[in-house]
Amino acid sequence: MTTTARPRVLDLFSCSGGAAMGYHFAGFQVDGCDIADRPRYPFAYHQGDALEYLAHLITTGDIERYTLAHASPPCQAGCALTVGTNASQGWGGTHTDLVAATRELLDATGLPYVIEQPNGRARIRKDLALCGEMFGLGVLRHRNFELGRWATAQPAHPRHRGYVRGHRHGVRRDGPYVAPEMQHAMGITWTDVREELTEAIPPAYTRFIGHAFLTARQEVFA
Repeated sequence: MTTTARPRVLDLFSCSGGAAMGYHFAGFQVDGCDIADRPRYPFAYHQGDALEYLAHLITTGDIERYTLAHASPPCQAGCALTVGTNASQGWGGTHTDLVAATRELLDATGLPYVIEQPNGRARIRKDLALCGEMFGLGVLRHRNFELGRWATAQPAHPRHRGYVRGHRHGVRRDGPYVAPEMQHAMGITWTDVREELTEAIPPAYTRFIGHAFLTARQEVFA
């Protein structure tokens, strides 16, 4: 009896693994990388600078073991970033934001990729916009995704059913969406650290993206 190996996704700027878990549910093997110590990350994990690690994978050829790359870079305008091992390949230098540097390296991999950003952050192509209401979640958590070397259709965005519960701008509102109870609402069970939850992608988003990617890939090779 033969077992088909799972396709492998590289999860850069992985934080605690919200995106990773969605890809796992979609059928991927996941390897994460984040500069911070993430002891609750639920899969194989490398601690280090994500762009330096990506450049290393390109230089060594180890990037070829991946089918897809996902990156959730912080937008840090004015941040001086030296991409260490990029220099030998001509990609080194000072970058004003991590999104541009991330895209440059992802393009160099030759892999299909996904770049994620919250609304109002760095400029990316909004090839896909997802919201918790699309998946019946108790959070809105809007996120935009740039898709490199592949595409999928934008799902319909249902009308929001009301407000996010809690105080905002001095006003207390009630509604069907939560903020303090976001761990349960997003379907995240492996961490309860607020800093990680605040930045996390609900796994439902990348489960949808992972399934969409695998479907598109099957259609190409059909």
